[in-house]
Amino acid sequence: MIAELKAGTEQKMHKSIEALKHEFAKVRTGRAHTGLLDHITVDYYGSQMPIPQVAGVSLLDARTIGVTPWDKKMLPVVEKAIRDSDLGLNPSTFGETVRVPMPALTEERRRDLIKVVHKEAEAVRVAVRNLRRDANHALKEAVKNKTISEDDERRAVEEIQKLTDRNIAEIDGILAAKEADLMAV
Repeated sequence: MIAELKAGTEQKMHKSIEALKHEFAKVRTGRAHTGLLDHITVDYYGSQMPIPQVAGVSLLDARTIGVTPWDKKMLPVVEKAIRDSDLGLNPSTFGETVRVPMPALTEERRRDLIKVVHKEAEAVRVAVRNLRRDANHALKEAVKNKTISEDDERRAVEEIQKLTDRNIAEIDGILAAKEADLMAV
């Protein structure tokens, strides 16, 4: 029972960290990467589709993303979706490709992005601590129901605390790397 609880808690903490990495990938650093457009959807014949499912997304150079819709009628729709997104990008059509240049980040914008990543990292830290609390509560219930001993509970609580500390340290490392990435000119 304790091993299952620990494994489940560890798996949930790992998923939280993966979600943080996914969120950090959306926060741009001035360099172009194709994953930046993954969450933008376009109206494709009546249904909302992510851009990578209706177009080829590639890097034209270090600071420019190229989007080539498979259906040429989608060019203006894709361009409008990128322009209207929350990324602050200004795409332009060039032949059969939508070019998306990445503007240079100002110092003020960098500081705003750092605030955003700090907030996201803190939300994941809270999620990890909540998972620890839930696991400890389950252990206390097991002791109350006499399915495990108090010694087993104490050892399991210590192991879950170590797991929590390790995951929070990993979150801090990911945050520090993203912060350094954002501040690099």
